[in-house]
Amino acid sequence: MGLDFGIVIIYFIIIFAMALTGRQGKDITKEEYFLSNRNLRWYSVAISSIATNINGYQFLGMMGSAYLYGLAQAQLEIDAVQGIFMAAFIFVPLYIKDKVITVTQFIKKRLGDTVALIYSSASLFLLSTVGLGAALFWGAYAAEVVFGDYFSFISDSRLIRAAIILVFLGVFSATYTYLGGLAAVVKTDLIQFAILLIGGSVITYVAVQHLGGWSELYNGSYKLKWGDEFREVDNLMHLHLPADHPKLPWTFMFGLFLLNINYWCANQTVVQRSLAARSLKEAQIGLMVGGLMKYYMAIIIIIPGIALAGILADNPLQEPDMTFPYLVKEYLGTGMRGIILCALFASLMSTVDSTFNSLATLFSVDIYKEYINKEATDKQMVRVGRNTILFTLITGVSMGLLLLSYKFADQQSAFTHTLNEIRYYVNCGLVVLICAAAFLVAPKKHLAIIAFFSTVFLQFMFSFYLFPEMNYFVRAMWVIIIGFGLIAIPTIINVYGNNKPEDNERTLDMVETENPNRAFRKWKDIFAFASPQIKWAGIGLILSLVLLHVIFH
Repeated sequence: MGLDFGIVIIYFIIIFAMALTGRQGKDITKEEYFLSNRNLRWYSVAISSIATNINGYQFLGMMGSAYLYGLAQAQLEIDAVQGIFMAAFIFVPLYIKDKVITVTQFIKKRLGDTVALIYSSASLFLLSTVGLGAALFWGAYAAEVVFGDYFSFISDSRLIRAAIILVFLGVFSATYTYLGGLAAVVKTDLIQFAILLIGGSVITYVAVQHLGGWSELYNGSYKLKWGDEFREVDNLMHLHLPADHPKLPWTFMFGLFLLNINYWCANQTVVQRSLAARSLKEAQIGLMVGGLMKYYMAIIIIIPGIALAGILADNPLQEPDMTFPYLVKEYLGTGMRGIILCALFASLMSTVDSTFNSLATLFSVDIYKEYINKEATDKQMVRVGRNTILFTLITGVSMGLLLLSYKFADQQSAFTHTLNEIRYYVNCGLVVLICAAAFLVAPKKHLAIIAFFSTVFLQFMFSFYLFPEMNYFVRAMWVIIIGFGLIAIPTIINVYGNNKPEDNERTLDMVETENPNRAFRKWKDIFAFASPQIKWAGIGLILSLVLLHVIFH
């Protein structure tokens, strides 16, 4: 135990020292604090984006879901390539062209002030509550579940131990983000991602070795979770489960495709790295390398769960989220456990610090500068951004503590999907707005407002009254399609019916040659590539995803 704690202490010292090297002075500009002076290289974009994406819930929640559902759970990792491709070649070029600091500024230019305020407010609410709270919850819960005996000196109560860990990690991450802005976040992400990879790789190797090797993933009988019962299957190495599967039917990939637009193309926490890139070329290379990293992340998150399902085929775990703790406690020794604990903390802090920085950016740029103090100087905006970090620390910790109490009250639940369903009440509307702004030539502002709020209403009606048994990914797909249709169909009728589109109170300048008599942007104008080589690399990345779906069908 002493060695493990020593490793953890050294880890925290290194992270804080690295963050302090990026500490900014009083005269820092908003571009320096929020976007690291738009000077990130491709490797920083790649590593920081994926480090931000990986959280404790992947190791605890998704690994537990992989234990239950097999390789199908990997689609939540590898299908991110779809969203990354669209971000790199559709959305990020538009953002960089407009030189925006936040995605909201892009929304404002296309859909007006009111829609932009709705978009920014929804993003702020989601990130400051569920976003921060879930990240803090998973990190603290995982640390307590796996290493509870290490923290027994804090309290005899598991809930109190986890709560104290949660508060400490939140305050620690907020401190260095407050001091250094995005530059400090990116620097610490480089170290945290390396530790995360080492920890994940060790767990994967150990799990596969105890199963008997990689080939054993395809051999023997496994018990696959199906509703409230286990069913025997020949192996768990299938990406596509039957359409009537209660959690991950193959049809869920269509809803996931649309939801990936929100996460990878319009989520300020993730997109901010691309906005801070030195050039469009650096951003696109970084995102594609990040896409390749997602394949490896799928291996170290999903394969250990499948391997343990094989190891324990005759005596399955009763609590799926215990998959990761079981592997650590049963198969790893002193020293290596310390590294795994560091990996858990790294996965949490790389997400939390990025979220803090994005919340500071969103409030300072979208709310303070736009509505409170239009004449705000860079110094004032940075100060307000830092104060936002302090305020959202309180909201995030509060939500994290609430999730902890809920989880300890019902530890049998696979919590990953529960949190997803909560997020999608807001995410579906965000997808509708960003797609309307990017793909429609002249969408009506009032229809965008109606469409956003209709997605919340539809989610509620579908969930509790109309289709309560529908898979929540499929439900999200239909909600997004209907919401987008509320904007697109009247736009199409207006353009092609009257052939004289009404004034949308804005000037379209996304593409200078765009024909205002069109409803949708021209296909050839939707994609933008920094070079022919990058174009073919992007196509190759998408084809690799298609190939994986074919091979592991």
